[in-house]
Amino acid sequence: MTKATLLIYAKPPRMGLSKTRLAAGLGLTEARRVAHFTLARTMRAALSGHWTPILYTAPDKALGDSIGGLWPASLIRRSQGHGGLTQRLAKGLAEAPPGPVLFIGADTPDLSTALLRTAIRTLQNHDAVFGPARDGGFWLFGLNKGSRTRAPFDGVRWSGPHAMEDVWGNLPPHARVGLLRTLTDIDEADDWHAWNAAR
Repeated sequence: MTKATLLIYAKPPRMGLSKTRLAAGLGLTEARRVAHFTLARTMRAALSGHWTPILYTAPDKALGDSIGGLWPASLIRRSQGHGGLTQRLAKGLAEAPPGPVLFIGADTPDLSTALLRTAIRTLQNHDAVFGPARDGGFWLFGLNKGSRTRAPFDGVRWSGPHAMEDVWGNLPPHARVGLLRTLTDIDEADDWHAWNAAR
């Protein structure tokens, strides 16, 4: 099987740059701490497997950041580019080589290397795979990229309960879709409190 490509969409955990919805409920300092915590767990999982990790970050001046070693110098980095999430994800898919391509963010503290391996295995007999999030979005999306693969991100209602449903609806009607475990994305203060309460 072709080696998988893992696209990591993440911003540096700086006050006012990332996790603005989380900051509205927790305050800037605590939101930064939580963002650093989830980023560290994400990178630990993403850098521990037999796939090619590529970091897509913003703004462009962050491309050289190391985040205290969380983004090692050997990590391939690319600009997220311009536009909204639809355009930024489409850019990543267009730049990825053919084969299994996975998209993740940096806000799911229960993400693990084992789950990423499961996603890649799922793509051996499925066309796409989702890791559903409790809020109706997804913590992972993957598909097998071929020469005719089109980005399934147009018209998606991001940051709401229909994000996964919308991406799924953009896939070809005959697509075989696999599902992973449902996890919690830390987008708002309530998510953080609920995740901690479940520990």
